[in-house]
Amino acid sequence: MAKAPRRGPYICGIDAGLDVVSGKWKGLILWELDAHGVRRFAELRRGLPGVSEKMLTQHLREMEEDGLVHRKVYAQVPPRVEYSLTEYGRTLNEALRPLGLWGIERIRREGAPVVDVTGAGVSHG
Repeated sequence: MAKAPRRGPYICGIDAGLDVVSGKWKGLILWELDAHGVRRFAELRRGLPGVSEKMLTQHLREMEEDGLVHRKVYAQVPPRVEYSLTEYGRTLNEALRPLGLWGIERIRREGAPVVDVTGAGVSHG
C-alpha cells in the first residue's frame, strides 16, 4: 500500500518539497514525463534503467496521490494506461530545474559517468 502523503508539520519549504520527491526515482519520473509527455508504464520503465516494476508502481501511485501525475486508463483489452504530468507536477519540475543544472555542473566538475538512457552505454560527463 502506498504511503499517505505527509502533511507536516514541516520545518521549512525545502522539507515540504523534499517530502513530495523523496525516493530515488520520483525526480527521474518527473524528468521522464517532462521530456516525453505521455508515457505508458513499459516506456517509463525503459526510460529509467534499474527501476523495478514494484518501485515504479509504488512511486507512480504516490505521485498520483500527491497530484503530480495523471493516470489515464483506457477501457480496452488489453488494458492501456498512460501517465502524464499534471499542471502541479509541471510546477514541481520547474522548481527542480535549477537543481538539475547544478547537478550537470557537478557531473562536469567531477567527470562523473552518466548513464545513456538511449541504449548507447555509459558516457563520462
